[in-house]
Amino acid sequence: MNARRIGVVLLTASMLTAGQMVLNGRPEAAQADPGSALHEPLDRVLDTYVRDGLVYYRALQIERPPLDRYVASLDVAPDALAAWTVEAQLAFWLNAYDALVLQTVIDHYPISGAASEFPANSVRQVPGAFGGRTHRVAGREVTLDQIETEILAGFEDPRVFLAIGRGAVGGGRLRSEAFSGARLEEQLAGAAAECVTRAECVVIDQAAGVITANPLFGWREAAFVSAYAAAPDDRFPGRSPIEIALVHLILPHVYPGEREFIARNAFRFEYHAFDWSLNDLTGR
Repeated sequence: MNARRIGVVLLTASMLTAGQMVLNGRPEAAQADPGSALHEPLDRVLDTYVRDGLVYYRALQIERPPLDRYVASLDVAPDALAAWTVEAQLAFWLNAYDALVLQTVIDHYPISGAASEFPANSVRQVPGAFGGRTHRVAGREVTLDQIETEILAGFEDPRVFLAIGRGAVGGGRLRSEAFSGARLEEQLAGAAAECVTRAECVVIDQAAGVITANPLFGWREAAFVSAYAAAPDDRFPGRSPIEIALVHLILPHVYPGEREFIARNAFRFEYHAFDWSLNDLTGR
């Protein structure tokens, strides 16, 4: 993390209201991985109810107290959070986002909505799920959209947008473990690497001469371009900045034949539809 990124994070934390948090009798900032004890309950929830990105929502709803207690514990002291490492702070907000999505879903499960633009079981059928419903986290009321577009975006690492689950098949693959400050680079690198293995993220169709990508790359275009296409690349003339950013993101992880296909720079680029179907494992 660079100095500018650290400044953004600490500025964000300093805007939060004051409070107090001690875990296991020790100030949280004094621990080597300050979020480890806090996130242990979420780690157990994810390990129990999540498989390959899908969630046993019915079972989680029935056995929800551990998740609810974890969400309540997220109202940590802003000053304590600001003293954590940048990695621990980012892990905190990633875990908060995923836990709040899980709680939103089980609050309304089974979801059966009538909005025609989304699947009937989609979390988007829940009124205000992302932009209206607020949650108490680190001393303030925030929506899921605010966590994503204001707080997570402030860390200037677009891999976070590939990591969060969104409660949807088309979102990032929800992990069966909590994010950890000590392992965050490994976890975010994994989220980026697996993008090319998931049709929900990127599809390289050599026969059709097309690369299709998740529309989240367009939704968060500025962040991806800033991280992966800040400088021109003469290997891909005529390509838009977001196309170059996507190529730079996936090239280290594709097969040799796919790398040659991309290097020829003759492919057509398209976005595919985002799959807002609930990432529900119940009944599968």
